[in-house]
Amino acid sequence: MKLRAPSIPLITVDPYFSVWSPNEVLNYKTPQHWTGAKNDIVGSVIIDGEELLFLGYLRNIKKIAQTSLEINTLSTLATYENEKIKLTVRFMTPLLPDDLNLFTRPVSYMAVSYEKKDPSVKDVRVKVLVGDSLCLNRRNEKPTVREERCFNGITAMRMGNAEQNPLNRSGDDLRIDWGYVYLAVVGEAVTGEVKTYGWINIFVDAPVAENTEKLFMFAYDDCAASINYFGKTLRSYWNKDGKSIEDAISEAALDFETNKAKCDAFAAKMTEDALAAGGEKYADLLQLAYRQVVAAHKLVLDDNGDIIYVSKECFSNGCAVTVDVSYPSIPMFLYYNPELIKGMLRPIYKFAASDAWKYDYAPHDVGQYPLVTGQVYGLNRATGELLHEKQMPVEECGNMIIMETNVALATDSADFAKDNMETLIGWCEYLIKYGDDPENQLCTDDFAGHLAHNCNLTLKAIMGIAGMAILFKMQGDDKSYKKYMAIAKEKALSWSARAKNEDGSYRLAFDKDGSYSMKYNMVWDKIWGTNLFPKEVYKNEIASNFARFNTYGMPLDSRCDQTKSDWLVWTATMTASKTEFKKFIEPLWDFYNETPDRVPMTDWYDTVSGMLIGFIHRTVQGGLFIKMVSDSGKLKFKK
Repeated sequence: MKLRAPSIPLITVDPYFSVWSPNEVLNYKTPQHWTGAKNDIVGSVIIDGEELLFLGYLRNIKKIAQTSLEINTLSTLATYENEKIKLTVRFMTPLLPDDLNLFTRPVSYMAVSYEKKDPSVKDVRVKVLVGDSLCLNRRNEKPTVREERCFNGITAMRMGNAEQNPLNRSGDDLRIDWGYVYLAVVGEAVTGEVKTYGWINIFVDAPVAENTEKLFMFAYDDCAASINYFGKTLRSYWNKDGKSIEDAISEAALDFETNKAKCDAFAAKMTEDALAAGGEKYADLLQLAYRQVVAAHKLVLDDNGDIIYVSKECFSNGCAVTVDVSYPSIPMFLYYNPELIKGMLRPIYKFAASDAWKYDYAPHDVGQYPLVTGQVYGLNRATGELLHEKQMPVEECGNMIIMETNVALATDSADFAKDNMETLIGWCEYLIKYGDDPENQLCTDDFAGHLAHNCNLTLKAIMGIAGMAILFKMQGDDKSYKKYMAIAKEKALSWSARAKNEDGSYRLAFDKDGSYSMKYNMVWDKIWGTNLFPKEVYKNEIASNFARFNTYGMPLDSRCDQTKSDWLVWTATMTASKTEFKKFIEPLWDFYNETPDRVPMTDWYDTVSGMLIGFIHRTVQGGLFIKMVSDSGKLKFKK
């Protein structure tokens, strides 16, 4: 990867166990949780008694010089060098989407090896410290308990809050304060605890043999309390059968070499596919996005044994299973494992069918992470009622139907939709009734305020209706298919006339002549091959887009200079050639490469200044994979 990542992934498991370096020189600053709170991890190499820092920051320890950093889809590889040794450190979390046990196992590797430059070197050790900030909301906030744990040839220290109260609260800028963080190493080691700057750290100190990888592991045990799902405590997928964290760590130690090969193969194949779809800079973006997208979710099983895939709306409001956050994220999962999208949809259907949901349109969310207990967005907490002006009716109805349609196309089966057809038809009828010219209501692009007559929102309604038609066709109901597809075609032609500017481009709002916006919702017409819109619509709209570019890409719409990375790539996917696609991607790559905001990938930024506006570490970066999905042809509708 040639991209200078704005933040470097080190440990990427779930919304709570997610550690990043805010600088590409890994021994320059203290690692951070994605929220920016300190996650104290320190790594040092001790060469014949001389201690040198390679990870994190301690002001009383000298540093060994970092000479390179390589990032791919699942690994971060750093090298260091002085006159005595060359040190290599690999961070890797095996988030392999075809193996859900590995995908969810809360164990992340750090493999350390060295080779001598000075033959007189006799003894090399590596010491790793982990602070209480990994098991508390804030450093030193509560008393902790620490203990050594030895099992199956592994030496470990664990630390956790002395007052265990699982799933005690929800929020956005919030870290876990129950369960236990584990620091483990294969083989014998010196272990203990030490205070640095006033807070507690556990440590392991182990010898390293030349040209042999010494395996350290970071793990987190949430004590089978991962998600509150409508009042029931659900455990993560990896320990669905009661497996202990120590079993998981032991398994991780045994399968490290196998996992390393699998991770390298997965990364190489992703790079190959991304290069073919969009070129080198596109491949860089996808490699950086993958771990972030996965680590903003938690995978659990409900009482029926069905997958529930809970997203956290990171640095937005902390909502769980947000429909308009799932919608942009799905391309990555469509490409790698569409079963996970079913896990996003199940909580929405369950809540929509409950007595608590009184509306004829789809919900916005089902809680605030990690409490999946009912919609919180727009909730008047005093009355328990939802504020209508805070709802997103057309947005969420369209999102749900389009996501369901994509699952059907990706799996070549509409069976998953069958149990919810009555609900989906109701949401589709809402789109037919209100989607032509939406009232003044929220949508996912509400950053510049509410907007009536939103042309892109009408596109979502049209594609939702077309998606409903596809679901009928795949279930053998030709009559309903023809009915709904005819409605979609009629509305598409109407849209093409009503939304047109004099120059042939298309408006932000039907009543705003000369305005513009990204028409990213139209991308499904191209991907599905439904051909609802004339080719001239795509051609004219994309041509006008290039005239809108600022230094760091095209603004979301004509109201201001802000943009969204996911929608930018969706819009780029509607281009007619790889060359045109690259024109959209290059300024996006430049933004991440040059932005002074050293945080995990934001999706909302200013196209003039290159500055973060809001949102960090969100799942929506899964939307960047849409060009690979489009090129694969996996979602082409076969009539």
